[in-house]
Amino acid sequence: MSQALPRRVLVTEVGPRDGLQNERLPVPTEAKVAFVRALLAAGLRDIEVSSFVRPDLVPQLADAAEVFRALGPAPAGRTYGALVPNERGLEGALAAGVGKISVFTAASETFSQRNVNASIAESLTRFAPVARGARGAGKTLRGYVSTAVACPFEGPIAPAAVVDVVKRLLDLGCDEISVGDTIGAGTPGEVARLIEALLPSLRAERLVLHFHDTRGMAVANVLASLRLGVFRFDASAGGLGGCPFAHGAAGNLATEDLVFLLDGLNIEHGIDLEPLKAASAGLIAHVGHPLASRVHGAPALAHRAR
Repeated sequence: MSQALPRRVLVTEVGPRDGLQNERLPVPTEAKVAFVRALLAAGLRDIEVSSFVRPDLVPQLADAAEVFRALGPAPAGRTYGALVPNERGLEGALAAGVGKISVFTAASETFSQRNVNASIAESLTRFAPVARGARGAGKTLRGYVSTAVACPFEGPIAPAAVVDVVKRLLDLGCDEISVGDTIGAGTPGEVARLIEALLPSLRAERLVLHFHDTRGMAVANVLASLRLGVFRFDASAGGLGGCPFAHGAAGNLATEDLVFLLDGLNIEHGIDLEPLKAASAGLIAHVGHPLASRVHGAPALAHRAR
């Protein structure tokens, strides 16, 4: 059922991790560090910086420790996060001073097998010691659920299957759960049905939605989510990203496009659009292709009344 729109939205910037992991060539470490600093200057408060995964699997993020070392501790009131697949990755993340630890699974058994070579149940068993270690170290724990709307191998995913995985992540102690439309197949109606299935088990303050823009539905899906009281979203500056394990999945919801929408709805978010666009522009020379964000490539507008 539709309700009043939230007064404020919280954005997790995933460009430095989810955005850059899908680039053909690794971006230089110093450019990644400059990117994160520019995002901070634009007002982003929660940034997923990198991933402590095997470098042979995701070579684009092989320099995670170096990036965190160059950045130093997150400024007061800001959070640096990292994706961690196992206990070895957790050791690296804790040594680097990461504030938020993320683990990942899927709502599709086939995708889980293709992605991490394990069933959903096996992946959750693997993450149990990571979850205990992260919480024991006083870190925020995030769980990712990919293919929450559709899977490139299985097709549509039932909301009940997503709810089941979410409950198991909550049992592991996750503080927040990012539910992702990994291949960008969702429409507002499908997203609304998924949210309505999730909210009885997962309070809105712990639910984060993660949209990809493969079919141009990401902003529409955000609006559908807002109407159901969801106020936390992942986004990637410039619309960078995709999924290296889902062929054809285009980039993430662009942070610029999300900010433009929120500004038009008079919803607070704390992000300055022009510095955000500058942060994204700084990567163009390194990724070697135009950015996917519609707002980034559009002509500038006169001051927009808030």
